[in-house]
Amino acid sequence: MTPIIPSSIHSPALQGRRIVITQATHQAPAFATLLEQWGAVPLLYPCIAIQPPGDPTSLDSSLRLAAQGGFDWLVLTSANAVRIVAQRLAALAIVPQRLSALRIAVVGAATARCVQEELGLEVAVAPHEEVAEGLADALEAVVRPGERILLPQSALARDVLRKRLTAIGASVHPVVAYETVRGEGGVDLPHLLAQRQVDAVTLASASAFRFLLERLTEEGGEPARLHSVCLACIGPITARAVQEAGFIPAVISVQQSLEGLATALADYFTRADRHSSQQTQVIP
Repeated sequence: MTPIIPSSIHSPALQGRRIVITQATHQAPAFATLLEQWGAVPLLYPCIAIQPPGDPTSLDSSLRLAAQGGFDWLVLTSANAVRIVAQRLAALAIVPQRLSALRIAVVGAATARCVQEELGLEVAVAPHEEVAEGLADALEAVVRPGERILLPQSALARDVLRKRLTAIGASVHPVVAYETVRGEGGVDLPHLLAQRQVDAVTLASASAFRFLLERLTEEGGEPARLHSVCLACIGPITARAVQEAGFIPAVISVQQSLEGLATALADYFTRADRHSSQQTQVIP
């Protein structure tokens, strides 16, 4: 994995901040390292886990067909999808270069990097707007009617891409590449929230927030305590899930990357510190 390089200028606002990471166990260390480099104290509380589908038959069949020229496009919406595709190709003894004739489209710069690292393939379409809607907009401009699109995705994925691309005449084949389930382990978050020892909770997906609420409830915590901490979201979809549950996202990172989220957190706490200092009156 390519290491995340923090910005050259760090805000002191994250120094000592206790920030909860809800990413899957295999993803959290990169963000934890970044936050530590910025002076924060990362608290790991995995709310999701990524696992291959119980039956990979459909995915395997689709990948074999792709290697035989059965698709024109390969659309990948997350680094998780890329890694599972790479794993299944290896299990099937299919070298990734057999997919080189496909045009590859992705959501997000992180997914594009993962394609290059895990598959060694070039990405043809990676829109600036790092959500499914942004990718749909970009693909509508280049996909021709009748073109065949393989869409490996999460079992919880929204149906945006299939609907949008089918509407322009493309033949879209969605297949479950991985399942997103509730995570486990990590810090005792119910206790830390009760003791007011959390400054922020970071959320990279809507499913992470849903599973966060489930974990807190089942572990004897009080989800309402989340109202008193900074809820920091990557992207509008995650923020919408937080809002629909009755909470207010304090930070919404438009740049859908870990460094983008860290930067947004630093900006938030910088403003909070400035506001606090303005409210403080020094009495001689």
